[in-house]
Amino acid sequence: MIIETARLYLREMNQNDIPALCKILQDPQTMYAYEGAFSDLEVQNWLDKQLAHYQRWGFGLWAMVLKDTHEMIGQCGLTMQPWKNEEVLEIGYLLQRQYWHKGYATEAASACKQYAFERLHAQEVCSIIRDTNFASQNVAIRNGMKRMDRRIKSYRGVDMPHFRYVVKRETMDKETKLLKT
Repeated sequence: MIIETARLYLREMNQNDIPALCKILQDPQTMYAYEGAFSDLEVQNWLDKQLAHYQRWGFGLWAMVLKDTHEMIGQCGLTMQPWKNEEVLEIGYLLQRQYWHKGYATEAASACKQYAFERLHAQEVCSIIRDTNFASQNVAIRNGMKRMDRRIKSYRGVDMPHFRYVVKRETMDKETKLLKT
């Protein structure tokens, strides 16, 4: 287990998680921001990429698991993403559609933000979100992030506007000090 919250725990994914990943990555409604569902090969490549991230950086997208049932309902974690001319630390999240609008993404994303600041000593963390993905934008806002900039990403031959939502460590430090006084 990497992170534990009130209702969830996050852990590294493994090959046994392919069926749960398929429920997420092969659902066309869940994957609309990626221009459609993934094939079996694309799901395997997605998992392989996360396993490589664990080895390279010590983090990646982790399995989001319900504590009560031990069911993998999604994934949430930290990744390094290209943004304009740099690589940025991003909090990403994807859930099975049946678990949307229950606060799980916000709960997991908030824990990942805390992990980034406390364990990785990051100075800022962001979420990069397609302009039409309002639910994910709302998760970023609830996670204390503010929209900073925009760029076009091309994926599957489609140009997609994306926003970068950012929260800085200094903002979190100031809020913590205010709570203590």
